[in-house]
Amino acid sequence: MNGFGVRLCTNGEEGFAAWKKGTFDLCLVDVMMPRKDGFSFARDVRSLDRDIPLIFLTARAMKEDRIEGLKIGADDYLTKPFSMEELLLRIRAVLRRSGARGGENGAASSFTLGAFTFDAAQRTLARGKHVRRLTSREADLLRLLCLAVNSTLDRGAALRELWGDDSYFNSRSMDVFVSRLRRYLRADPSVEIQNVTGKGLRLVVAVASPRGATRKPGKRS
Repeated sequence: MNGFGVRLCTNGEEGFAAWKKGTFDLCLVDVMMPRKDGFSFARDVRSLDRDIPLIFLTARAMKEDRIEGLKIGADDYLTKPFSMEELLLRIRAVLRRSGARGGENGAASSFTLGAFTFDAAQRTLARGKHVRRLTSREADLLRLLCLAVNSTLDRGAALRELWGDDSYFNSRSMDVFVSRLRRYLRADPSVEIQNVTGKGLRLVVAVASPRGATRKPGKRS
């Protein structure tokens, strides 16, 4: 649903056999798997490949389990319950650090936002002949919003992805960049960054109606 090619394995032995036969950009690993638990799976993979990204996604939330997973060589450790938005952000962050494409169609870096064209790789926001050069932080934040267009981008997940943690001061810093992006986009009223109370942000881009008019997805607050 999010542009990744996925192979599901229901136990650790099946997963390890599939990993040895296939070519994967990342392993998303549960700890409490039958026949071979996630820690054993990760140790076996790490004994043969020191580079493939590993993310644990597990109900085992104790500090000792997290430390064990990271000592084995996991790139990230996410505990349940989790938000899908945060999981996707962490997957993309790990893939970006590893240089893998991760099966994501086109490794999206170019987006059409109403009258604007946003090139995340070049950090440019263009409207007609007017091209604005964005800072790296502005471009990174706008890209996260684009990847979740017309859906809610979890505020905490975005802060951890771009600022490293979701502290009060980083949250205020993000508000500054959101204000800048709103100012840049206000030339086209069909594009809007909304606040979703208690959840995060939503980049709303109007969709064309059958008669050529435009409408925005319903607002939530």
